[in-house]
Amino acid sequence: MNQYIPRPWTNLYGLARTLVALGTAATLATSSVETLFRPVATIGDYPLCRSTTAASLFCLSPDSYTHLTWLKWICVAALAVIASGWRPRFTALPHAYINYSVFSGISIADGGDQIALILSVLLLLPALGDTRRWHWQAPRSPEADTRTTRALALIGISGLVMVRLQMVVVYLQAAVAKLPHAEWQDGTAMWYWGSHLDFGPAPWLDTFTALILASPLGVALMTWIPVAIEGSLVVAALLPWKIRRWAMYAGITFHLCIALMMGLWSFALAMTAGILILCLPLGSAIHARTISKDASPPKRIPEPEPLAPPVPQH
Repeated sequence: MNQYIPRPWTNLYGLARTLVALGTAATLATSSVETLFRPVATIGDYPLCRSTTAASLFCLSPDSYTHLTWLKWICVAALAVIASGWRPRFTALPHAYINYSVFSGISIADGGDQIALILSVLLLLPALGDTRRWHWQAPRSPEADTRTTRALALIGISGLVMVRLQMVVVYLQAAVAKLPHAEWQDGTAMWYWGSHLDFGPAPWLDTFTALILASPLGVALMTWIPVAIEGSLVVAALLPWKIRRWAMYAGITFHLCIALMMGLWSFALAMTAGILILCLPLGSAIHARTISKDASPPKRIPEPEPLAPPVPQH
């Protein structure tokens, strides 16, 4: 049975946890409580603390910006510990709760906060059986597994499979939702986004993006390439590795460009975490390849000399 259940407790799943935690921590650390919890017209003051949202950590003191500031920095400190990889079995549940508190408590929640919440909940499943001190450590040998460990491995792998399915749904919806709109069909949609005062590029990118937006071909490529990347990620898990890895690189680069252009860094980090789990094999680990400058090249093994033809007998 050990041969058929990949062990989920690798640094790949650990890296995904770190990226999600860093994204949420960045949102909280770089935003004031007046921005995070500003009143919204027709809805009310945030945090709302109604029904299920009353379980948010920020509902402990919803009417005091001073107390909300303390709660915000407590969350940032906790997320820093989570991102470090310490004791994933014990920090996974607080991670999910903090992300729930952020998504349900702040008034400016976006897609990045939503996907971060979903991923942190699904990553709870592999964390249940993760007995490592740090999620960067190599998992122990499968030969030492017990029946309980194998069951926990199955639960953990199931959680990672659910992450894959979630990412497929996200990219499928993102690609299909664009197709009925004329702006995406004729290749002009990114001209509108690139010229938008709120969602357009940062000032230091204006010169570069203006050259692209001034070219019909540039605008068309900026419009259609994202749709192609999203479509490739929908079927990424079914592709051979030689093709799938390029879909992974393209997806990560795509979200990096969104972060540079629109400032959505927490969204980029969360989506990168999901892309890594989507594209890399289940139970695989990430290894750093280092080459020593003093290391000599491997010796070439000489090929055996061909045998001499047999001497004819008279």
